[in-house]
Amino acid sequence: MLGISGSGKQPNGSNMRRKRDIIISGFSKLLKEEKLKLVAEYFENPGEVVSLLKSFWHSDASQQKLFDEFSENTISNFYIPYGVVPNVKINGRTYMVPMVIEESSVVAAASSSAKFWSERGGFHSEIISTKKVGQVHFSWTGASLSLFQLMPQIREHLVNSVTHLTKNMEKRGGGILDIELIDMTDQIPTYYQLLVTFETKDSMGANFINSVLEEFGQSLKVFMAEQIQFTDSDRQLEIIMAILSNYTPECIVKTWVECPFSELDTVDEQLDGIAFARKFQTAVRIAQVDVYRATTHNKGIYNGIDAVAIATGNDFRAIEAAGHAYAARSGRYQSLSYVECTDDLFRFVLEVPMAVGTVGGLTSLHPLAKQSLEMLGNPTAPELMMIASTMGLANNFSAVKSLTTKGIQAGHMKMHLFNILNHFKANEQEKKAAIEYFKDQTVSFANVETYIASLRK
Repeated sequence: MLGISGSGKQPNGSNMRRKRDIIISGFSKLLKEEKLKLVAEYFENPGEVVSLLKSFWHSDASQQKLFDEFSENTISNFYIPYGVVPNVKINGRTYMVPMVIEESSVVAAASSSAKFWSERGGFHSEIISTKKVGQVHFSWTGASLSLFQLMPQIREHLVNSVTHLTKNMEKRGGGILDIELIDMTDQIPTYYQLLVTFETKDSMGANFINSVLEEFGQSLKVFMAEQIQFTDSDRQLEIIMAILSNYTPECIVKTWVECPFSELDTVDEQLDGIAFARKFQTAVRIAQVDVYRATTHNKGIYNGIDAVAIATGNDFRAIEAAGHAYAARSGRYQSLSYVECTDDLFRFVLEVPMAVGTVGGLTSLHPLAKQSLEMLGNPTAPELMMIASTMGLANNFSAVKSLTTKGIQAGHMKMHLFNILNHFKANEQEKKAAIEYFKDQTVSFANVETYIASLRK
């Protein structure tokens, strides 16, 4: 059974090393229990490992089966905290926003920012565009001009070839928007692409787009083979690949906050509103000119966006990849947010690409993703874009505000205190004492270690 041992004996180090050198075939075909036992044999305490992994199984067998089928070779579940942020006012409407993230200070920072701006008009957001993009990459050995001359016929043929795939999307107001031929032969000999734009409404649309693009590839081959004006040597067309792009520079949401300088007077004891606004603007400007700062700055934005994406069953990796590509669209990686200061107005803006869905995929299959969308009032995809970008801007504002006033560690380490206490296996009495002690003390790993040691004396 693929090296599965039933002995129950703990393997010694040399046996474990030999096991790690074995190539396993057919692992995916094993029963879940068999996979679990095989994995456990890579540890010195296989019985404890099995017990630990099983302790994270859902108590409802049908729910666990659903989770198992989300992915491949599933042996357990990995828990991440599910938090909520109240008082998030966007375009006059107040939301309770779910966030799934393990970083201790993110939800607190978003909550603080949401409360702060709810008293200053809230967040404002608008959708700039919602186009998605896909490509058919192919090689063509014939004349470039002949391809471009045929594009009207090619476009019509391709669109007609996928009506069985697009009819339902078209009923919802979506579908294929445009097909553009791009000559890339100056980069790679004989390489061309069809750049296709789509509207997918409330679905993220990955499966729809990929199905259309693959059909386009086959239809293009058939169409070109039928053109009698080309000889066999002229008509050598090869489809290289057909796939959506996660770079969506025309699926853009813009979110901002604004207020008179006077409403920033209470942010910091050392700075009035104007001085704070100018210092804040300089800090953001640094993230526009320095790639080291820009990377951390944008990471803070995605603390908020990713947490909402995960909570609602969306692909945070695709969302973040698009954002980082967009941040480098000028040829230099820079901040996704910027500040505008006029004579009496502070304005902090985030402009970011974001392809999300509120139907399809995990949005309805995962029970917590479904609940998250219900908590948000079952938003459309454009509404979810505005909510997620708002949480990105909220976290960005809190981070830059802390950096330019008291410093990031004061608030961050206070939130991190529980993690440090848990590291030292502090009991409830020790935690209560530590929380009181560190109200006016600097939180650091070393300081907490010293304090816990003093309690235990």
